[in-house]
Amino acid sequence: MARPNFSSNSGLKNINLEEIWADLEEGIKQIYKREQKMAVPRYMQLYTHVYNYCTSVHQQPTLRNAGNSKTVRRGGQGVQQQAATGGAQLVGLELYKRLKDFLQKYLEQLEGKGVDLMGEDVLTFYTKEWAEYQFSSKVLNGVCAYLNRHWVRRECEEGRKDVYEIYQLALVTWRDNLFKKLNKQVTNAVLKLIESERNGDTINSSLVSGVINCYVELGLNEDDPQAKGQNLKVYKDSFENQFLQDTEQYYTRESDEFLSINPVTEYMKRVEQRLNEEKKRVQVYLHESTQIPLASKCESVLIHKHLDAFRVEFQNLLNSDKNDDLARMYMLVSRTSDGLTDLKQALEYHINNQGQQAIDKCGEAASNDPKIYVQTILEVHMKFNNLVITAFSNDSGFVAALDKACNKFINSNCVTLASKNESRSPELLAKYCDILLKKSSKNPEEAELEDTLNHVMIVFKYITDKDVFQKFYSKMLAKRLVFHMSASDDAEASMISKLKQACGFEYTSKLQRMFQDIGLSKDLNEKYKQFLTDNAQLSSKIDFSIQVLSSGSWPFVQSSQFRLPSELEQSVQRFNSFYAKLHSGRKLNWLYNMCKGEMTTNCFRNRYILQTNTFQMAVLLQYNEQMKWTFQQLMDNTEISQDNLQQILGILFKVRLLECDVDENQLTADTDVTLNTNFKNKKLRININFPLKSEQKAEQEVTHKHIEEDRKMLIQAAIVRIMKMRKALNHTQLVTEVLNQLSTRFKPKVQIIKKCIDILIEKEYLERMEGQKDTYSYVA
Repeated sequence: MARPNFSSNSGLKNINLEEIWADLEEGIKQIYKREQKMAVPRYMQLYTHVYNYCTSVHQQPTLRNAGNSKTVRRGGQGVQQQAATGGAQLVGLELYKRLKDFLQKYLEQLEGKGVDLMGEDVLTFYTKEWAEYQFSSKVLNGVCAYLNRHWVRRECEEGRKDVYEIYQLALVTWRDNLFKKLNKQVTNAVLKLIESERNGDTINSSLVSGVINCYVELGLNEDDPQAKGQNLKVYKDSFENQFLQDTEQYYTRESDEFLSINPVTEYMKRVEQRLNEEKKRVQVYLHESTQIPLASKCESVLIHKHLDAFRVEFQNLLNSDKNDDLARMYMLVSRTSDGLTDLKQALEYHINNQGQQAIDKCGEAASNDPKIYVQTILEVHMKFNNLVITAFSNDSGFVAALDKACNKFINSNCVTLASKNESRSPELLAKYCDILLKKSSKNPEEAELEDTLNHVMIVFKYITDKDVFQKFYSKMLAKRLVFHMSASDDAEASMISKLKQACGFEYTSKLQRMFQDIGLSKDLNEKYKQFLTDNAQLSSKIDFSIQVLSSGSWPFVQSSQFRLPSELEQSVQRFNSFYAKLHSGRKLNWLYNMCKGEMTTNCFRNRYILQTNTFQMAVLLQYNEQMKWTFQQLMDNTEISQDNLQQILGILFKVRLLECDVDENQLTADTDVTLNTNFKNKKLRININFPLKSEQKAEQEVTHKHIEEDRKMLIQAAIVRIMKMRKALNHTQLVTEVLNQLSTRFKPKVQIIKKCIDILIEKEYLERMEGQKDTYSYVA
């Protein structure tokens, strides 16, 4: 609305309120009657009345400081003006009083029309009158803009608490009159309307929103009438508190009745529906501030009070794989502060049980077949990992429950208990990796293999004794590399990279060195072949290649004493000489138990190529001299131990290359072992290079022995690191820190830690502090 532009040089008039009030009152009545739209000239006329009155200079003092005046000159004319502290209080006061009286009388007339109304009738009356009154009061506020900007503002600045801008005055007058008379019946009518809607009836929501808007608008800051923003005291005291109380009573009654005749799954759907309805209710016709207390009240009544029923049903839903219902339960229970704790514990217990049962169901196959064992674990993990992601929104608490459960059943189950070996799981996992990475007709495509290795790392994450996995994986990788049995160098490198990412550089340093040695050996073989080419007198009919391995990186040990066949001695000595010249000061230890070769036969009807290990080769080469040897003679000629020779002959008997008159288990020193000259086989290339059982068993025992020795060294190193940093620690603190430091590799036994502490005391790395038996100090 445009405001008139008055020049400061215009002549000031002496205007009495009585002169303008009659016309001003008539105009105000027109505003509140709203019978027809007010024309702009008429609006400007009313505005001018207010302006002229507020700028009039001959008002008589009626309040404090009435005599405090002085004469000033304006535009060459003498004008009397009240002092700033008192005069401003007088200009507009009478007009303000008249406006207040008008509003008071207007609302008293409305009271009579609405006091006897109830239900929707009172709501219709109240919302209609409020909307019209609010609009009219805003128009009146515009008419009195000058009064608001000057007289009202200065009164407020001087601390008057009962003076408001005209629109706020209209609100206060409504609040102190019509609202006080009707608010109880209006509020009750609104609450009944909301209850009807909850019961499924269609209501006129505009009646509710109209009342709510009024209650919110009536919130005024009594301490600071000019303060901006809403004060929700009226809304909360007159509506929200009672609304929340009614809500609690309504849903307490409904939830008890519904649960008594319906299953929990149906109840959860009902709760979900009710929560959505209440959220929409706030959006449609309640104040937004009600959202949080209303949701909290509903959650308390509908969810928290029935958590026991939810907990019981949670286990049933897990047993039945009802993922949709589990997701709904999570969504509901997560709204409460402590409701999820029991569900997480129940999930952990359930996953552990499912894992134990799944492994137990596989029987002996799980213990003997690494593939079955690992895939069984992965199936359980995959099932419940998907559940955690889809039903429990990947909640960190439920992820932790999954991790704890998997850690339990993977490291302690019927397989580990049957073998009386807690390290059985990492051993089987390493063997499964060997199956995946070894050359086979069943090798998957590279992409599929990479995906499978990622799954392996899932199980690896839960393995407690990661050092055991490292030992067995290292041995199997070594054999794959030495015997050229790797399905893919890229896959091998990828697996090492995954282990490095999981456990750090130190964990995989030896594995990476193995790869380097294989690469260096290829170059060395090329140099050796060139050496033989350059020295024609050294050439041999035997195709000889070698792999030189760093003793500290490879998990191989020199086998028991063995006499190399004379046919091979020259090749070995020739390479020794070549290597000594190439690397003076280095010593080669030959691992004959890791050597293999191919032999071509000339003694049978067909010519066969036999793929053998060095021990088998040594035995078979004896038959170049004669057709029959006793068991003792073979043992003397080859210097192979009796147990190993018995197993080697067992393999040769089985493929029918050699023969004897007794059972292989009844061999004696005098038993004759003869070459079978009638040997036949469908294949011309025959692989008889099978591992010896005694060798495998000894290797496994040695591996476990090395693991224990390595652990003691790691524990001692950890103790020294800790004590070097801390200088002094009591026994309990030291043990705790050692456990924490080594938890990513294995879980040390407290007894072993204590023994390692005693060893370090003997070595004078530590000492017991005098007068403090359980406290150790570091000896620099």
